[in-house]
Amino acid sequence: MDLLSKIKENKAVIGVVGLGYVGLPLLMEFVEQGFKTIGFDIDGRKVIKLNAGQSYIKHISEDRVRKVRDSKIFEATTDFKRISEVDCILICVPTPLTKHREPDISYIVNTGKALLQGLRKNQLVVLESSTYPGTTEDELKPILEESGLKGDVDFWVAFSPEREDPNNPKFNTRTIPKVVGANTQYARDLVQALYEKVIVQTVPVSSSQAAEATKLLENIFRSVNIALVNEMKMILDRMGIDVWEVINAASTKPFGYMPFYPGPGLGGHCIPIDPFYLTWKAREYEMNTKFIELAGEINTGMPFWVVNKVIDALNLHKKSINGSKILLLGAAYKKDIDDPRESPSFKLIEIMEEKGAHVDYNDPYVPELPDMRMYDIKKKSVELTAENISAYDCVLISTDHSVYDLDFIVEHAKLVVDTRNATKEVLKNRNKIVKA
Repeated sequence: MDLLSKIKENKAVIGVVGLGYVGLPLLMEFVEQGFKTIGFDIDGRKVIKLNAGQSYIKHISEDRVRKVRDSKIFEATTDFKRISEVDCILICVPTPLTKHREPDISYIVNTGKALLQGLRKNQLVVLESSTYPGTTEDELKPILEESGLKGDVDFWVAFSPEREDPNNPKFNTRTIPKVVGANTQYARDLVQALYEKVIVQTVPVSSSQAAEATKLLENIFRSVNIALVNEMKMILDRMGIDVWEVINAASTKPFGYMPFYPGPGLGGHCIPIDPFYLTWKAREYEMNTKFIELAGEINTGMPFWVVNKVIDALNLHKKSINGSKILLLGAAYKKDIDDPRESPSFKLIEIMEEKGAHVDYNDPYVPELPDMRMYDIKKKSVELTAENISAYDCVLISTDHSVYDLDFIVEHAKLVVDTRNATKEVLKNRNKIVKA
């Protein structure tokens, strides 16, 4: 049976490489639609937990993981030789930046080399990792051809960018339309047929490069608009105008306006990173991406602006940041999730400690700060008791988790610096609150 028929008849075996915030939800959708599925990861701890029916991601319930495990058509493994057992390989690995803000596609490269242990004829390989146009065709496919097989003849490659928004109550993996692109008609037919099995709508484009560019445009759009509103925040702060009030008023316009919100800096795996993938690739074509790079410059500078607001607020209390005790609320990059990737909280801690502050943090979803790409901060979440809160010179709200009792926090804090407008409903003790 040819591969397209296998997919259409739910007889294709699916392999998902990378069982994190993107790969695990995608894998579960295929299992729930009756596809035999194998999850691959180099992290043996994830494999053990999944095979035991345990979840390690907050918004993916243990009950759902257990049902997938009990389906008898799923298992997880660290053995990449078993790639030979699957028909469709979906790659969901990180694509970070180097310390010089250049693309780091080493995870893609290493995954491609790992696939050589079991790559065979008549397989479809789909890259989901955000990257610059040309990665699938010019980087991944040649690595796979080191097997002796010929791309678009013996196996096929395609690109379909992930569109995850963890803990979004309106959208999930299944309901978010999926862009799919490949450079041959048969590969496009394969990737479209595959995702139509688990996604409500597929959006085919003419090439893998177009699909890669689509993902970058989506997040560059957000990055630029967030930079715009961050710049507005700094200007209006100097003017004594509340940017949140202005945004809410502007949002009443029913056309031509879309609200974006300021913050202490960009977080998550896409928006802080994706723009730099395009700016790097543009240099190959002798192009300067001034607009995109300016947005990146504004957004990466926000943690420094926030710390200056903390310094000013402490100064009004006759305190220097040097020697002050600061409690930072939230290590996750956005509210109500347990994902700290690229969270501005790490940069805030680094800057304040460099200035002599003693910084602790609280996050109910991140009990201990993990080793990050650029940070190795050894801290554990402290308990939010009245006694603990009152012991700090300043409470800095970096992530506005819904579980935070802001009335309680403001009541017992000496000073609160709020970067998320989280305290907007707090009516008492407003003289303690500084917006940043």
